[in-house]
Amino acid sequence: MKPTTKAYIALIFICIVWGTTYLAIAVGVQSFPAFLFAGMRQFVSGIILMSVALIANKNKDLSTKNILRQMLVGFLMLTIGNGCVTYGEKTVPSGIAALICSIMPIFAVLINLLMSKKEKFNLLIGAGMLLGTLGVALIFRQNIKDLSNKAYLFGIFAVLLATCSWAMGSIVNKKNVDPVNPFFNSGMQLFFGGVFMLMLSPVVDDLHNLQMSTGSFWALLYLIVFGSVLAYAAYMYSLSKLPVGVATIYAYINPLVAVVLGYFVLHESLNIYTAMAFTAIVISVFLVNMGYRKQHKATVAEIENKAEGAFPETVPEVS
Repeated sequence: MKPTTKAYIALIFICIVWGTTYLAIAVGVQSFPAFLFAGMRQFVSGIILMSVALIANKNKDLSTKNILRQMLVGFLMLTIGNGCVTYGEKTVPSGIAALICSIMPIFAVLINLLMSKKEKFNLLIGAGMLLGTLGVALIFRQNIKDLSNKAYLFGIFAVLLATCSWAMGSIVNKKNVDPVNPFFNSGMQLFFGGVFMLMLSPVVDDLHNLQMSTGSFWALLYLIVFGSVLAYAAYMYSLSKLPVGVATIYAYINPLVAVVLGYFVLHESLNIYTAMAFTAIVISVFLVNMGYRKQHKATVAEIENKAEGAFPETVPEVS
């Protein structure tokens, strides 16, 4: 089988599995504290991934600088990112949580625009952000009766905070352009993210009458094996063999998988507002990504022109 074919199989696997994790989380937290549940998942996943990474590649960067970087990324992406999503799903339907999380690229672009003077705003980015905001508004519209429920609102806030924190962690992680062993680093992120969640659990969770149901146990096992270890390895493989634009297509499919599964398995509401919110958010992410790539190319071209004495090419490049 060709490597490209394997990469597409891995991508299909990611699209399905990462879409099912929202359902598994919802099942897991029905009878078990959220941060303790997520902390156990990431702690065990981190140990497994670090062990596999060392077997495959003995090289590792255990410098203080690298360890602190992975701790920071783990805290942002997993402790706050995954932890708050898991906490939010105690009161927010899994499909709604997935739709909110799917606007993560918009947060990432917005943070980049605010942090870097080189990044520029354009019409596509603006249209995408406006449409994404409309999509989130439609989510609130379809659950307007729940807005009086403080627990539901706090859950929505937790998922939004998680999405923003995941975007920030992704930006910090991307700055490490030449890691010695990226799989080992990812394992450290999972490990430290899990450790921080376990430390926060006594503060955030209600640990009275602690007892894990059979459903929560199987959900935890599924998330460790499929949601964290196998899916992440599959994503890294597909990313190495396919164009970034193709490898990241999962971001458009995961919310649909989560919404459909939430409807059929957990009997979550599915109506015209859900469909409209999904459509608006998917198109918004596409527009923002396209606008960001367009302005990024323009910035690179401008830098190259200045480096060459600001003499533009007279013959257009053939794409």
